[in-house]
Amino acid sequence: MQPRAPVLLSSLAAALALVLAACGGPSRPLPEQTSQPASPAMAPAPRPDHDHAARAAQSKPVAEMHSIEPHATLAMPHPYPLPAPAPEERERYGAIDENGVRLVAQAPVSTFSIDVDTGSYSNVRRLLNAGRVPPADAVRVEELLNYFPYDYAQPADGRPFAVHTALAPAPWHPSNVLLRIGIKGKDVASGALPAANLVFLVDVSGSMNAPDKLPLLKSSLKLLVNQLRAQDRITLVTYAGSTRVALPPTPGSDKAAISAAIDQLVAGGSTAGASGIALAYQAAQQSYIAGGINRVLLATDGDFNVGVTDFRQLRSMVEDKRKSGVSLSTLGFGTGNYNEQLMEQLADAGDGAYSYIDNLMEGNKVLVSEISSTLATIARDVKIQVEFNPATVTEYRLIGYENRMLAREDFNNDKVDAGDIGAGHTVTALYELTLAGQPGLVDPLRYQRAAPAPGRDGELAHVRLRYKLPAASTSQLLDVTVARQALRPLAQGDDDFRFAAAVAGFGQVLRGGRFTGDWRHADARALAQGARGADRFGYRGEFVKLVDLAQSLATITPAASGGNDPATRAAR
Repeated sequence: MQPRAPVLLSSLAAALALVLAACGGPSRPLPEQTSQPASPAMAPAPRPDHDHAARAAQSKPVAEMHSIEPHATLAMPHPYPLPAPAPEERERYGAIDENGVRLVAQAPVSTFSIDVDTGSYSNVRRLLNAGRVPPADAVRVEELLNYFPYDYAQPADGRPFAVHTALAPAPWHPSNVLLRIGIKGKDVASGALPAANLVFLVDVSGSMNAPDKLPLLKSSLKLLVNQLRAQDRITLVTYAGSTRVALPPTPGSDKAAISAAIDQLVAGGSTAGASGIALAYQAAQQSYIAGGINRVLLATDGDFNVGVTDFRQLRSMVEDKRKSGVSLSTLGFGTGNYNEQLMEQLADAGDGAYSYIDNLMEGNKVLVSEISSTLATIARDVKIQVEFNPATVTEYRLIGYENRMLAREDFNNDKVDAGDIGAGHTVTALYELTLAGQPGLVDPLRYQRAAPAPGRDGELAHVRLRYKLPAASTSQLLDVTVARQALRPLAQGDDDFRFAAAVAGFGQVLRGGRFTGDWRHADARALAQGARGADRFGYRGEFVKLVDLAQSLATITPAASGGNDPATRAAR
């Protein structure tokens, strides 16, 4: 037997020569290899899978390795597969330009419309419970404030609501003062409400095919069915690619028929929201009750994609329809493609309220516990105007209500629309004030000094409200003066004041903390925890837990976003 070493050496030498021939020297065109068969040593083979090639090379004798093509062993590795793209975020929120600090010497009057919407709070809750820090534009501080009931005194003078003011230091700037304006609508028992003509406009398009959309909507509507009276009328209009009346006007006493119609709702198709709105208003007009409650309740995720889909056109359409005496409220559902901007603005345009229903408990709150305030309007076009005394107040800032601001001249103009207040509703607004002699955010002017108003040096502000009774076209005026002597230490403020301050501070922290300095989640939690009071429905206790959750999420946000978002900056 001949020794194997010479054979092995010659084979390796041949392989090395082939490699050098392939890699070195000037480039030459490769000869055509279709005219004659290639030798087994030189024939190109299909490029193998690299793992398979490695296993094959290991299994061959060393003497045979020269038959593996050089380019196969030197090939680039397969690229590592990229992760699947994250699902597109389609939720839409209107941009909010946060109210800034105003100098009383330059702008002594602040005017805005009330707002009874609460949808921002429950939507923020949904986002936090899903492990997400809410986008800044999802946080409307006034809707966080007005989500909670406050124990303001009932009106005692025959008016539809009472106005209360209070003063205490701002928790995030103790040298500044918080002015609270609280409105309490008169309570009306649900059994004493006028007869109701309610048209439920339900989105049954394909986008509603999710557990937190149509199924939750149906369960929420069924809660309302048990509250209906014989004098009430319910109509059910649905829309997807087309619209139809799923339930003609039906007395509230026929609960079985109403429930059966709700049960039959199924999701599928595109979303022709504008045509649905038109049909719902038409149905409401056909069953109109003079002196009663006439309202369309739009229940949807707001993802309109057929017909009129432009936000401004839809708002204009609803503004025109409200002239018929039929109001529109919105009930938001779902995640992923939720159009929050549309839902909030349609309710504002329709003289109704915007609610977001993220669970059945919220459905019960809106459609059962607060049904009177949800449906029954006790005052329309409610406007607030505050004049600050330049001798005692140098700066002010309205917290929230950014998309409810009005021009000064709009206050006395009864043609300018404003928010409505329902039976039993509470509305809260907070101003942060810098008093004369305290450091402000804006440098004082050198030459413009306010002369004290004779006999007014003990006043901080004068608050005026205008409103119309439900059937009136002319407004009435109500006013109250805010005296400096009403200022009390924050610790001596009532639970409602301190809790509202905690909610307002938390909302500002979620928005980035532009005006709250070093005040953080933990401060909001401590203040809210100490102001829970009786908390009959557990709403305040839930708020404390949400603050804890928001703080935990904010501490991990830098790993995901680089720490440049407002919530992350506020957590530092």
